[in-house]
Amino acid sequence: MNTMQKGFTLIELMIVVAIIGILAAIAIPAYQTYIAKSQASAGLAEIAGVKTGYEALVSEGTAITGLAQIGIPAVSSARCSELSATTYTAGTGAASNAIVCKLAGSPKVLGKFIALNRAATGVWTCVTDLDPEFRPKGCAAGTPTTGAVTTL
Repeated sequence: MNTMQKGFTLIELMIVVAIIGILAAIAIPAYQTYIAKSQASAGLAEIAGVKTGYEALVSEGTAITGLAQIGIPAVSSARCSELSATTYTAGTGAASNAIVCKLAGSPKVLGKFIALNRAATGVWTCVTDLDPEFRPKGCAAGTPTTGAVTTL
């Protein structure tokens, strides 16, 4: 009996398939969570970039009548299915839901909001209705809604 084995047995193949299945069962949910976190952070980054434009209008005393005034080029993007802003209170500069992003993307973040609020002191805070595991660092729990200004 000098025959040499030239392939894998059925048992060996079944063990490899089982190992791959176990690894996939662990990796896929972790990957989906990672994607949801990155989509939430990208939405925050998109609206955080226009704080400067908002501040410029506050310092000039100009009411916000369109998103283009503060540097938002469109009413939606790949990260935010809806972008909006709220004009500030005259005299104080305070605004709840000053800049808002309704998130687009995976089902874990789809339709959730991230908003930047501006206090009368000029301090910006982030609030979101995302689950705690998906919240960007520095964002608190809250119930943001869409802003009043949605035109370009």
